[in-house]
Amino acid sequence: MKLYNTMSKKKEEFIPVEEGKVKMYVCGPTVYNFIHIGNARPMIVFDTVRRYFEYKGYDVNYVSNFTDVDDKIIKKANEEGVPADEISARYIAECKKDMEGMNIKPATTHPLATQEIDGMLDMISMLIEKGYAYEKNGTVYFRTRSFKDYGKLSHKNLDDLRSGNRSLLVSGEDEKEDPLDFVLWKPKKEGEPAWESPWSEGRPGWHIECSVMSKKYLGEQIDIHAGGEDLVFPHHENEIAQSEAANGKEFSKYWMHNAFLNIDNHKMSKSLGNFRTVREISEQYDLQILRFFMLSAHYRSPLNFSAELMEASKNGLERILNAADNLRYLSENAKEENMTGKEKENLDKTAQFVTAFEAAMEDDFNTADAIAAVFDLVKFANTTADAAGSKEYLGALYDLLVKLTDVLGLIVEKKEEILDEEIEALIEERQAARKAKNFARADEIRGELAAKGIVLLDTREGVKWKKA
Repeated sequence: MKLYNTMSKKKEEFIPVEEGKVKMYVCGPTVYNFIHIGNARPMIVFDTVRRYFEYKGYDVNYVSNFTDVDDKIIKKANEEGVPADEISARYIAECKKDMEGMNIKPATTHPLATQEIDGMLDMISMLIEKGYAYEKNGTVYFRTRSFKDYGKLSHKNLDDLRSGNRSLLVSGEDEKEDPLDFVLWKPKKEGEPAWESPWSEGRPGWHIECSVMSKKYLGEQIDIHAGGEDLVFPHHENEIAQSEAANGKEFSKYWMHNAFLNIDNHKMSKSLGNFRTVREISEQYDLQILRFFMLSAHYRSPLNFSAELMEASKNGLERILNAADNLRYLSENAKEENMTGKEKENLDKTAQFVTAFEAAMEDDFNTADAIAAVFDLVKFANTTADAAGSKEYLGALYDLLVKLTDVLGLIVEKKEEILDEEIEALIEERQAARKAKNFARADEIRGELAAKGIVLLDTREGVKWKKA
């Protein structure tokens, strides 16, 4: 299996740190609003990578964090006049609903930055002791030039870097020993959440969070660190500096990054009015279509979101779903017979589609080619399966289609039919649960309905629903 390593800028054979196991860390969203479709791309891509490793028999420890303390969260909290943790808790819950809609498996661990402060204080103290960090007026900075390999991921030369890089430069410029030093800990400002530390009452810098959470849940060395390409510099570069300076060993063997997502050939931004949340998309399309769309291009290729491409994805996914429905129907109504010689021959031929699927996935997770292999299987099934077929053959074709689409996170198994009265009753129960502040049960009901193809819309007029 080969994957493209951002560090070496080439495809490399995947060799795990520990045989049969994959330790994978994926940077998660900052939770101050509904996630947008730019957030959705790494979620879908690396969930699919995880699924393929599991399909190949690896034991995957998959960690993806929620950044729940950040300037944007604090700003939103101040605007609403509520505590910052209320904002982050709200949007973590909303994010999980969207992830469920996109059929993203929950991570082995979803750590929260605010629950890992002690580990951050320990790592920062260690970096100070080793001479990699220093404190000035309550702020702790990382001495960027003290880490000799700084720039090895982004392939940037420290001397060429100007002192204008976003996130590297923060308040208190004149206090730094070097303009490129970055913040590990900063004192609180009025109205901000804060924690006690040996240097000041304050909060951690953004980069230290992931280094600490990765170390706690995966160990000092991991197999794969992943995220969007916008994180290569400075976030991942700074993570490497902190982690390797503190732990004295290579942080991650492989670095994977997905390319940007544009909207109608323009960069997504609120100022252009083309900012799209996953929740908004879910009001127009089943989120399985969004997933299919995201996987229709190689993860390292820039991807353009448009209504036309979503419609094309809808049609493509329907071809697969219709083939699955047809196989299921034929299998349920077929005679209990063993395969004929011809059917055995045909089933043997399906090995070529599995081979093509696996070859695509093992070549840097080329999901576009993997989907093409699924379409070839669909075409083969449509031409060799009919009402005269044996239950054994039809069932084997169906099981194979389910197995391959499951690796891609596409659900082809029939959703159980649910009556309107049942939906209304569950919605009433959900409303009662929310009133009683039993949010776990409320989310459970939303999940139950989503699994049956029912999308809930919380509107000003109350809860509305539609079939996806």
